[in-house]
Amino acid sequence: MVHPVDERLPIARLLPLAIQHVLVMYAGAVAVPLIIGRAVNLPPEQVAFLISADLFACGLATIVQSLGFPGVGIRMPVMMGVTFASVGPMLSMAASPEIGLLGIYGSVIAAGFFGVIAAPFVSRLLPLFPPVVTGTIILVIGVSLMRVGINWAGGGLQTFTKVIDGTPAAVPNPAFGQLTGLAIALFVLIVILALIKWGEGFVANVAVLLGIVVGAAVAAALGLMHFEKVGTAEWFAVVVPFHFGVPQFYPIPIITMCIVMVVVMIESLGMFLALGEITGKPIAQADLTRGLRADGVGTILGGIFNTFPYTSFSQNVGLVGVTGVRSRYITVTGGVVMLVLGVLPKMAALVEAVPQVVLGGAGLVMFGMVAATGARILTGVNFKANANNLFIVAVSVGFGMIPLVAPAFFHNMPHELQPLLESGILLSAVVSVILNVFFNGVGSAEAARHEAAATAAAAEHV
Repeated sequence: MVHPVDERLPIARLLPLAIQHVLVMYAGAVAVPLIIGRAVNLPPEQVAFLISADLFACGLATIVQSLGFPGVGIRMPVMMGVTFASVGPMLSMAASPEIGLLGIYGSVIAAGFFGVIAAPFVSRLLPLFPPVVTGTIILVIGVSLMRVGINWAGGGLQTFTKVIDGTPAAVPNPAFGQLTGLAIALFVLIVILALIKWGEGFVANVAVLLGIVVGAAVAAALGLMHFEKVGTAEWFAVVVPFHFGVPQFYPIPIITMCIVMVVVMIESLGMFLALGEITGKPIAQADLTRGLRADGVGTILGGIFNTFPYTSFSQNVGLVGVTGVRSRYITVTGGVVMLVLGVLPKMAALVEAVPQVVLGGAGLVMFGMVAATGARILTGVNFKANANNLFIVAVSVGFGMIPLVAPAFFHNMPHELQPLLESGILLSAVVSVILNVFFNGVGSAEAARHEAAATAAAAEHV
């Protein structure tokens, strides 16, 4: 029998489900090009090109990951987007006149090749990820994402940077937490939950998409959705490789970006294991190798097509859990939609016009589903017979919360370690693995595969 992950759905179902995935990831997908484009002082039309290039490369990387090619791609419902772990290092590079944008692209391409080479070695870490570790990491992923969903519901970031007397300072965002925006986010949430409860079949599957569409219509009626950029955007634009020039390669930026790639790969490891739990498909070491290698290939494509390092977007993992539709051909179609958006700037501008408060209502549902999946995995862990598992979860979750609760906690640590210390997911993964080895030892790879398969089978049964 064909596993639900490999099920081919009719186009009438595929397209709405794919658009739903695109809408969920769009805000995160365009955020990094906006940040970096402004940091290197690109003119507005070049920033717009950077966004189109990012969408195009998102599509390519997603197709490589979800559809798969020989030796590359995990062949699971995965959407790829630019990792936020790379923002800090790239801003530092952008501030250096010697490095600049071309130096960033050189470091991205080099890090992509590093990822391709390192993938088989990272995938061998599977025995270090029994359910007590994977459940903890997935729980922290979900909780970390809730910050994104809450900020969306509030209308953006709580503060923004403003230069006062020549000194950058954090200034409260006056638009954050407006009652109208909060009401729209709540309305979208209620619509989605109502469709999930009373909708049937396909309507329930696209509940998030319908909630976003209804919320966008309400926002437009209230004058909160603006279409000026849609009117001025071009209908068609070609994304060409090396648009800004030939990439330049400098040792220190390359080493820094390779460290970011390690962070990306460990986070992706958690995402893949989470997808295995949600879809009920066991994840073997060979699958992890192909998935991690696709992260590297996607990053190489990013550097070639004028954009940045790519990773599996955790936002969309929650959407798979909400819809219950597990076919990877949905995200393949989503990749095609991203390709189209990349060459049709007017359509991309229309999607970008959807207010963040609308996405916030949907985000609370989806990101909570990721955390709930981690909690469900932990229910299968034997805490009575082995009380040490309680300490693994408790301490690991605590470390995972540090970047969320106190972003400046590690500001006195060496600057080179910042990419590692700013990721709560990575901190949780490292601490949970170390504590599990300390308390429980290391199981064999075969035992880990059997345990993962048994957990996935239990999830399938539920």
